Amino acid sequence: MSPIEEYLQSNARRFQELLFEWLRIPSVSAIPECKGDVHRAGQWLQDYFTSLGLTSELIRTEGHPLVYAETPPVSGAPVVLVYGHYDVQPADPLERWDTPPFEPTERDGNIYARGASDDKGQLLTHVFAAEACMQGGKRLPFQIKFIIEGEEEVGSASLSKYLKENRKKLAANCVLVSDGCMFGPAQPAITYGLRGIVAMEMTLRGPSRDLHSGVFGGAVMNPAVALTRMLAAAIDENGKIRIPDFYKDVLPITESEHTQFSMLPFNEEQFFEKIGVAKSVGEKGFTSLERRWSRPSFDINGLTSGYQGEGSKTVIPSVASAKFTFRLVPNQNPAEIAANAKTFFESIKPEGVSIEIKYEHGAAGMVVDIDESKFIPPAAAALEQTFGRPPVFTREGGSIPIVAELSQVLKAETLLIGWGQDDDNAHSPNEKFSIGAFRDGILASARFWAEVGRSAAVNERLRT
Repeated sequence: MSPIEEYLQSNARRFQELLFEWLRIPSVSAIPECKGDVHRAGQWLQDYFTSLGLTSELIRTEGHPLVYAETPPVSGAPVVLVYGHYDVQPADPLERWDTPPFEPTERDGNIYARGASDDKGQLLTHVFAAEACMQGGKRLPFQIKFIIEGEEEVGSASLSKYLKENRKKLAANCVLVSDGCMFGPAQPAITYGLRGIVAMEMTLRGPSRDLHSGVFGGAVMNPAVALTRMLAAAIDENGKIRIPDFYKDVLPITESEHTQFSMLPFNEEQFFEKIGVAKSVGEKGFTSLERRWSRPSFDINGLTSGYQGEGSKTVIPSVASAKFTFRLVPNQNPAEIAANAKTFFESIKPEGVSIEIKYEHGAAGMVVDIDESKFIPPAAAALEQTFGRPPVFTREGGSIPIVAELSQVLKAETLLIGWGQDDDNAHSPNEKFSIGAFRDGILASARFWAEVGRSAAVNERLRT
């Protein structure tokens, strides 16, 4: 066993306790009342970086703070920038949690808490791996930078602004991100593509107050009825989105990707059984993996209108609203999609209601050229050493809005390696993260740092 592995083994319990400590801070970026907690979570991480001897700072922004840290620069060697986020999703609905969302609980080999998988647990694997590599004051043969934000779940506005103003400070050859999933238990994956996103909210207003549905029903437009009709009109029975020009820039799935996806060890029946769904539905002509990873989609994320309490209250609600998202694939322009969606919904609005549409945030999709990657070979070697099998190559249906921007602005390669599982319940009650995956992630990260440090291929290709 190497000194690094011995260090990781002897500190495994301490690392888990530190994660628990961080998870207890309810850093929900979307809730104004949690602003102080979000700041406290950022301060916690900055303090830990400082305790490791890294140069670090808590960067105040107009929103939630950024955390930056770096190891000493090494002339002529590569620079890897680790990106992650310490903000988390709201825990609602609280009654669906088996244990309190901000009181981490260990059971059945998992850590249950909001943020355990998305993204505090995954992020800390790289922090603890760097700690192990630097134990005893060792100097790394290359530089690691960390930029960790507190607004990923609400659009990354502060980091986007900071990135444009601090390109030199954040300059790197590779942006390393762990905010996703393995392909399955003990099956590592390298993700080479992400879908983008457009998030919007539509509000319809009808009568000046809620009305008696018996007295007024059939004589006025019900905003809830209008809203559901309009949302249903956005997608047809074959899963095709009906927004004008929606598909004009979609990057097609290549034949090699069709083949690659079909060869993956994926059991569709078991996958959908695991999430309580009878079977896959969606755009005709594509497999479920292709729909989730490489095709755009439309989903309603929340509906609000009328009476929500127990029993019946027969009203025509005065207001109805919906939050919805489009997931995009590479080449689709988020601003154009949002503008076309707004025009579409305004064009089909029935008489009797007014409409307000907000564009909340958006990000483009991205895809990495596997054959040209400088950092995939050392990552693949580290993963195979740790898990005993080579990684598979996948795309991801989710969005990490800032990742494409980091890659574009910094002209850096993107490396996406997740330690989560599809059933980790990210964004849902009972979010979890496997303790085994947490520990394996730390070990794989440490091995990746070692592979990068001694990889003549990486250094030579960077020089040329």
